[in-house]
Amino acid sequence: MNVRVYLEKQMEGLAAFSVNLNMAHAFRKDSPSTIVPVDQHIRFIREVLPGRPLSMKGCLLETGETDALVYQELRHSDGGLAAAMRTRVAHIDTTAREPFAWSSRTREAFAEHMGTAPEESAPRSVDLSQPGLPVEKITLDKVKSCGAPMIGRGAVPHQHLDVHGWMYPYWMIGRTSDSVPNLLFDWRKRVAESAGDRRMGAAVLEYRIRYHAMPMAGDLYEIYSSFGGASGKTHALIHWMMDPTTGKPWATMQVTAITLDLDARKAIPAPLEMVEELTEIAPPGLAV
Repeated sequence: MNVRVYLEKQMEGLAAFSVNLNMAHAFRKDSPSTIVPVDQHIRFIREVLPGRPLSMKGCLLETGETDALVYQELRHSDGGLAAAMRTRVAHIDTTAREPFAWSSRTREAFAEHMGTAPEESAPRSVDLSQPGLPVEKITLDKVKSCGAPMIGRGAVPHQHLDVHGWMYPYWMIGRTSDSVPNLLFDWRKRVAESAGDRRMGAAVLEYRIRYHAMPMAGDLYEIYSSFGGASGKTHALIHWMMDPTTGKPWATMQVTAITLDLDARKAIPAPLEMVEELTEIAPPGLAV
């Protein structure tokens, strides 16, 4: 299942959960307020195949005056954890997109839905205690100075908008995921050839996304990528989705991934010299 689909299900689950928080209106077109992701972590644990049953559960881990940390998980029918998502959400008005305090009715509902995340869902390669770069340091000048290549660009189509006229968050990860082969397809193919010419694919293990602004229909975006390090069979990339008109960020992302043997469904380790090639393909220097 494509990473975009996981987040599509996460947003549907968030809409369903909002009913329990006395915010059934939040995802309607005429709503004065809504709930949006600000900082999100996704860990992909067990593969999801088409047509297989899945169920979602969730709870609140933390709450603040205008925000909350929501935990959601997808499980297979045998109870195995497929994916876990921790999402810092903000309560905003739908006109100016400014945060404002939760209603008293919502605050009263929080206590009933507080919980804890299972240990097996904990982040592994992503440090969520790090706040991330200040937005004023996420610039096209920084992209140019480190030489990060552009791997994708485009304009936001109308069909990618939510009911309030802003791009669905899951299309940010979707457009980025669709662009990564422009950067790594040839490299992954050579990694597979070095391991005996195996049938090659890719799999994402972990993702962190910081949402800085939401584009509207016709807004432009450019995606730049930078090598974020390697450990064992995994490699990390940093993606910046930028607004070329203003020079400001739409989103920044940290990704941990592997090259996948499509037959054995196991990671293909990259030789050290090929890992070093990634520093030339996507020069390091960007951060989430």
